[in-house]
Amino acid sequence: NETWHLSIGRFVLNNQHHRLFILKQMTRELSRQEVAVWKKVIRIISHELNNSIGPVSSLLHSGRLLSENLDEPRLARVFATISERVAHLSDFVQGYGKFAKLPEPKPEKINRVAFISQLQQQWPFHYHEKGEGELFADTIQLEQLLINLLKNAHESDSHAEDVTLSITLNKQHTIIEVSDLGKGMSETVLSQALVPFYSTKSSGSGLGLALCREIVEAHHGQIALQNREGGGLTVRVTFPALSTT
Repeated sequence: NETWHLSIGRFVLNNQHHRLFILKQMTRELSRQEVAVWKKVIRIISHELNNSIGPVSSLLHSGRLLSENLDEPRLARVFATISERVAHLSDFVQGYGKFAKLPEPKPEKINRVAFISQLQQQWPFHYHEKGEGELFADTIQLEQLLINLLKNAHESDSHAEDVTLSITLNKQHTIIEVSDLGKGMSETVLSQALVPFYSTKSSGSGLGLALCREIVEAHHGQIALQNREGGGLTVRVTFPALSTT
């Protein structure tokens, strides 16, 4: 979906009355403002959570020291549970922090052979490449983007051998596609999948695809999700072609 702003004006030129229509594409700007609001909310939440995590961790450490000489096995289970939840909450806050504080990308020419080999060690997939040219992107951010997409593909009920990654290179664009043969997405989920905090997973944070969108837009690109005709999902990322000049 796209959003446009329409302005209508009237003027006189050479004794003739004219109407001027001005159309401005607002989709990217509205999306940018929406993400900025989400980031502000996340920073506030993260700040408050961090203010609690520190004292709880300190009290946990003190509690363990004070109970070392007590013969009460239940305390060990209590402290272990508290420690586990504190660690989980800390990871949770750090995950949101990645989204809220994504640094400006620093594109560079990527060694595709080494890059793809490293990715395949984390999530197996079939790789296809078409066209000629070089891949330019922020290496760390592109890796995070593809890890998120490949992880989702493997969690989509698709067999590992049906997950594919393809890169198409040309002078205008670099197109990256991650496809699977899982259960796909409903129209409702497709329309909300890139929105922060939206998740259909019981344990999901709702930031995986939102972070992907943020990385893509930071590279001045576009991301789109589409169900495949034969079943499954394709996520298409399009970057404008860059060069060293």
